[in-house]
Amino acid sequence: MTERKFEERPKRDGLVRLQTGIPGLDEMIEGGFPFPSVVLLSGSAGTGKTTFCLKYLCEGAKKGEQGLYFTTLSEPTQWMLRYASQFDFINKDYFGDQIRYMDLGNMMREMDASQLLAAMEEKIAEVMPQRIVIDPITVVGGMLKGDYRLFLFDLFNRLKNWNATTLVTGEVNPGELYPADVSYAVDGIILVMLSEEAGARRKYLEVLKMRGTNHQTGKQSIDITRTEGIVVLKARF
Repeated sequence: MTERKFEERPKRDGLVRLQTGIPGLDEMIEGGFPFPSVVLLSGSAGTGKTTFCLKYLCEGAKKGEQGLYFTTLSEPTQWMLRYASQFDFINKDYFGDQIRYMDLGNMMREMDASQLLAAMEEKIAEVMPQRIVIDPITVVGGMLKGDYRLFLFDLFNRLKNWNATTLVTGEVNPGELYPADVSYAVDGIILVMLSEEAGARRKYLEVLKMRGTNHQTGKQSIDITRTEGIVVLKARF
């Protein structure tokens, strides 16, 4: 069994928090994501969700924590790393060791909800991660056999019982803030969005919800850099 390493400590509010690794974000949420919890990262295509997830997992690996990346898109690890390797924070040595990878795409076509949950729990028991990513969770709803909302409720409760902080991404259609089916069962919601202003597209991040946290509200400008990935720009001024 993999040894669980864990460096985070309880803050003054009594909650243990995991630093996200996103410059500027931890200051907005009292030091990081509550541990354990499930946080939804919601946005349309091109807003940086996968970059956010990779930085979150690499931050944990840097601290000696175990990470587990569930993908629902049947994308081989080497394809993901091919594009992610442009970022300086990516250490390819993490992948396959401190960051493990599991493809749920084909499994969802063949399994019902209970079978899929069992397969995910088997992998979690093998890896014993402190940080989990499911990217994107919204694909599951269109492919899973059975009640999607019940599956989500059961999944998120099990994830917290495994003592992990899980980041799930959700794709949204134009005009939507977040996928409603997912939002009701999570502990936190972070929005990443594109907005056209004066003929230019700008990216923003907003912490909409974070249980047990006196979080900063309102849209914050973000940028995506090769050095650090997503950066909350307000923190730099």
